[in-house]
Amino acid sequence: MKSKRLFWSIVESIESAINKGDYVPGSRLPPERELAERFNVSRPTIREAIIALEVRGKVEVKTGSGVYVLESAISAAVSEINAFELTQARALIEGEVAAMAAQTINDEELDELEKSLTMMKEGEDVHAADHLFHLTIASATRNAAMIQSIENLWKLRSSTAEIVEDYNSVCSKDNDLTLAEHTAIYTALKAHDPSAARSAMHSHFNRLINTLFESVEARALEEVRRKNSETRGLYSIDNLVNRAR
Repeated sequence: MKSKRLFWSIVESIESAINKGDYVPGSRLPPERELAERFNVSRPTIREAIIALEVRGKVEVKTGSGVYVLESAISAAVSEINAFELTQARALIEGEVAAMAAQTINDEELDELEKSLTMMKEGEDVHAADHLFHLTIASATRNAAMIQSIENLWKLRSSTAEIVEDYNSVCSKDNDLTLAEHTAIYTALKAHDPSAARSAMHSHFNRLINTLFESVEARALEEVRRKNSETRGLYSIDNLVNRAR
């Protein structure tokens, strides 16, 4: 049993390293001997762990070449992300992005933000307006890593059906509140006030997270009501009497 637990701990450790990006898709894992020394186990135990990782679709064993991380290893990790985690990550990262952008944003970028606010106010493709707003702020940081981070977070919004459903349930309502929050962020950026920009961005995402909870709770309550209705019909005396006739 102890050997089995040790074997799975190695699998989980390597999976975690892959998910964190320590081993990117296409890269080769360290040699069997090196892994055995790192985890202080025998080489057969490492071979068992590699077999498990291969079965899980994390790696591919190429005879005579080595063990390589698969592209699917990362996409599988993405599927474990939920809308709450994504929104929390966006709040933390975009808060700092807004603070940075407040110091470097130019008039042209402010005009782009104002354009997105107009689109949102007129109900003209609200999703596109939202995307333009956040990407423009990221671009204003002049930091390529920040820009790519925000682009990746936006891609995650459509990475699973669950996240899409959760975000649609939030973004399809309260457009006036979203517009007001975006306007507050824009005002802070125009004033070149990093602290106010960060605070306005945090307030925006705090409301989104609370709305997400309300939406999920409402769907859960509706599902409970549906199941109760089915059960009520199953145990209804009238139903029993009618079936007996």
